[in-house]
Amino acid sequence: MNGKSALQAHINYTRIASAIAYIRQHFKEQPNLDDVAASVHLSPFHFQRLFREWAGISPKKFLQYTSLGYAKRILRENNETTLFNAAHETGLSGPSRLHDLFVKIEGMTPAEYKNGGKDLDIRYNFFDSLFGHVIAASTPKGLCHMAFYEEEDQAVAILKSKFPNASFIQKTDALQERALAAFKEHSDKTPVLKLHLKGSEFQIKVWEALLKIPMGRLVTYGTIAREIDMPTASRAVGTAIGNNPVAFLIPCHRVIQASGALGGYMWDPVRKTAMIGWERAQRELAADGLFSNVNT
Repeated sequence: MNGKSALQAHINYTRIASAIAYIRQHFKEQPNLDDVAASVHLSPFHFQRLFREWAGISPKKFLQYTSLGYAKRILRENNETTLFNAAHETGLSGPSRLHDLFVKIEGMTPAEYKNGGKDLDIRYNFFDSLFGHVIAASTPKGLCHMAFYEEEDQAVAILKSKFPNASFIQKTDALQERALAAFKEHSDKTPVLKLHLKGSEFQIKVWEALLKIPMGRLVTYGTIAREIDMPTASRAVGTAIGNNPVAFLIPCHRVIQASGALGGYMWDPVRKTAMIGWERAQRELAADGLFSNVNT
């Protein structure tokens, strides 16, 4: 995605995110296309076209995918113990299969963890993605941080707080570019990427479990707890998920509450809603064979 197209994608996401926020606030009123379009100051025709271009489906169908009823149906229709067994299913022939993206997660050594990244050289830069502005950072060993942000200075401050003794340089490298490739629409050839993460053994186990959730699927915190053989640790799992250092690629947005409620998201619940709906839409389109001739 070049700079111009990435910027346009961000502008489109901002408009769609505003529309999703409006729907979430007014869903009990069942707003129609005209109402939602007016909330983002677009004509119904323009809004419908923009939404279809962004998600591949109509606003009405997108709302169905992201509603509480959808979440409950996914949980009811899928045996939780089989969701992880299905992680390597081949049904997603078109969109990015993010659960196949990584061959290895490397935890930082105890010394690196303890000394706050001393002697680590970290490169970082800012990018536009389908879901908003992103900061991505990497060490020579792998991607160590990725987050959505609103202000660049604040994004850098958060990054440096995680590695207070590291050396930082604003520079794009191949690891960051491979990470950003995961945001490409309809891509089925996302490159393999290695992660270099700062976390406890428990946290890394949770993050590894998240990578097994197939695109377009949802699981609960309890599912993750059982996957790591700690069935009573749902609360601790939630804390580890809340400390996810790599937005989107480690898909914590695919974890919801046992009640079916989508729950919170550190990078904005509206963004979580958008991700869930967009991934579900891509899965549906792939199942319909609409991406079979797409080239990356």
